[in-house]
Amino acid sequence: MKKFCFIMTTLLIAATAAVAQKTIRVSTDNTDLIMQVNNNGRLYMVYLGDKLLNASDADRLDWTIDTGSDASVSKRGHEAYMCSGGEDFFEPALGLTHADGNKTTYLYYKDSQTKAVDGGNETVITLADNKYDIEVRLHYVAYTKQNVIKAWSEITNKEKGDISLWKYASAILYFSSQKYFLTNYHGDWAREAQPAVQQLTYGKKVIDTKLGTRAAMHTQPFFELGLDAPAAENSGRVMLGTIAWTGNFRCIFEVDNVGGLRVIPGINPYASDYKLKPGKTFVTPEFIFTLSNQGTGLASRNLHDWARQYQLKDGTGDRMTLLNNWESTAFDFNQESLAALMKDAKNLGVDMFLLDDGWFANKYPRNDDKAGLGDWEPNHFKLPGGVKALTEAADEAGVKFGIWIEPEMVNPKSELFEKHPDWVIMQPGREPYYYRNQLVLDLANPKVQDYVFSVVDNILKENPGVAYFKWDCNSPITNIYSPYLRQNQGNLYVDYVRGLYNVLHRIAAKYPHVPMMLCSGGGARCDYEALKYFTEFWCSDNTDPFERIYIQWSMSKFFPVKAMASHVTEWNKNTSMKFRLDVASMCKLGFDIDMASLSQTDYKLCQQAVANYDRLKPVILDGDMFKLVSPYEGNHAAVNYVTKDKKSAVVFAYDLHPRYKEPVLNLKLQGLDPTLTYNVNEINLADGQEGLSGSFTGDYLMKIGLPLFSPVDGSSRVLELTAM
Repeated sequence: MKKFCFIMTTLLIAATAAVAQKTIRVSTDNTDLIMQVNNNGRLYMVYLGDKLLNASDADRLDWTIDTGSDASVSKRGHEAYMCSGGEDFFEPALGLTHADGNKTTYLYYKDSQTKAVDGGNETVITLADNKYDIEVRLHYVAYTKQNVIKAWSEITNKEKGDISLWKYASAILYFSSQKYFLTNYHGDWAREAQPAVQQLTYGKKVIDTKLGTRAAMHTQPFFELGLDAPAAENSGRVMLGTIAWTGNFRCIFEVDNVGGLRVIPGINPYASDYKLKPGKTFVTPEFIFTLSNQGTGLASRNLHDWARQYQLKDGTGDRMTLLNNWESTAFDFNQESLAALMKDAKNLGVDMFLLDDGWFANKYPRNDDKAGLGDWEPNHFKLPGGVKALTEAADEAGVKFGIWIEPEMVNPKSELFEKHPDWVIMQPGREPYYYRNQLVLDLANPKVQDYVFSVVDNILKENPGVAYFKWDCNSPITNIYSPYLRQNQGNLYVDYVRGLYNVLHRIAAKYPHVPMMLCSGGGARCDYEALKYFTEFWCSDNTDPFERIYIQWSMSKFFPVKAMASHVTEWNKNTSMKFRLDVASMCKLGFDIDMASLSQTDYKLCQQAVANYDRLKPVILDGDMFKLVSPYEGNHAAVNYVTKDKKSAVVFAYDLHPRYKEPVLNLKLQGLDPTLTYNVNEINLADGQEGLSGSFTGDYLMKIGLPLFSPVDGSSRVLELTAM
């Protein structure tokens, strides 16, 4: 009888587990993310990797991960959104203090739904605590063709009192490999996106930023993860990941006691214990990732395709070439000199003239960076006809007109600061610390949001001819205190960014077709949430073409070059004009140079390069990018772009600092059709200079290649390929 009862009990437990267990599958064409609800009612991630060919195999996965002989350890599993206070002893995704002071949360499965969205499917999984009125919804959007997944969470307070959030990750992902290699990117002003490769071993590696606004100045919000071996361009298992948040972010990489890795990306909760009122929902940023078994090259191309189609503002549209006045005039210009530069822009062949800093403020004129920020009326001395006269001059010259703004900031020497010191993030009763002679407006305050929106709105209402904005952000948040939030200072870093998004959303809703450049003292803002509102971003203030090759190489692993602005300037004048042109032509081309100072040869070369670029935009901006030779691995660099139909391609090859009598090999191209024959012509050449030309099969070009490198320091070549 006892034996019978034991058997029946065992069968009952097994049956209950079978009923309780539910499999949730988030899939692209190449990747599966699979979760299961166990008989304890909680949700576990059981698989992340290559897509399973048989759907039934997903149901065969066991939620219990074998972590050794201790059964209590193995049954912990990999909880899909691990909370603080439970039986897991490692870094959680969610930590909160309930209204009664309890810091422990358990989330149990309630339901899940999947619906079709543009480009794929969205799965929403609802979890809830069974003791406290806390609900969490996990969102996963799988873009099937591009093999990209977005993940984020929503945390809803249904308790009767405030709760305090002190960890709130966007997601948590688990990996199981023999080894893990992380490539993160760091730097500073003018040296953005420098890669650092390290093996992850037991413990935590944390990448974070605490700057508030100019958040990516020291640390970029993206990374590569190599599984079993360091991430390589054309081979190996890799993940590329990036957090879509324009403020403080944090990514944790923790290897546990049995060699498993958990990746936890999200907002940095530093100084941000967030008070969430009853009935309110906290939405975390999107974490965007893609997996590849063929190295980072394929992963990058997947991200590029996804971004152009679904995330980047006007991602499938055109981009305007431009001439900026900053390097040639700085603050010293007037209405007449700007009109002359617009004619230079037309003669150069670019689409637009962009007026940079220094055009505004009257009581405290903007003649340097010490005054005027916040007072966004045209300076009467420099521009007696206002912005309207400039748009008319641009129209007469035959180019579009764009303008620089920095609406989140204020100089203490300004009328805005005199009228509204309560609108400024600033410590009461303390001497302020000024970064670049300015302070940050408190965008947590709805009135400040209205004001910042009005900067763009007033310019466009009064001057509908303005066709473009360069939106700058030159200071991190200092003197950290919000007069608006008062007792809720833990909300400041988060609510600031949400206030910024509210402004950008209003601008996009009212002026959906006005392109904007995202700038932040260089490349200190480079994330995919901001790029929903900006057509491109400024990678770096460093426009030395040698340095730009490195910076653009790193950035283009995660962003399509259509989103990366690159200008020809006077930085490193020891380099040839051709070299500078070729480097800038790899991305979204612009000029920031005094055209009048150029020799006739260089001027003609610029005109020719613009004409070539206009013709080749569909290849460069919308084609597949193949990284051929890394500047980080030698003395040369090369990339090629190929259209989707493989009938057109462009090759960029650079000699950086070759060694004396260094052997140079042929450059083998990638991504071509081996059965097609291509006409190959070298372009961006000075008058009378002969370049490489001929006809070659795609097979020849990819297996044998062309002799494009040389021992000459600072030389470059650009080839145009057209299928016959």
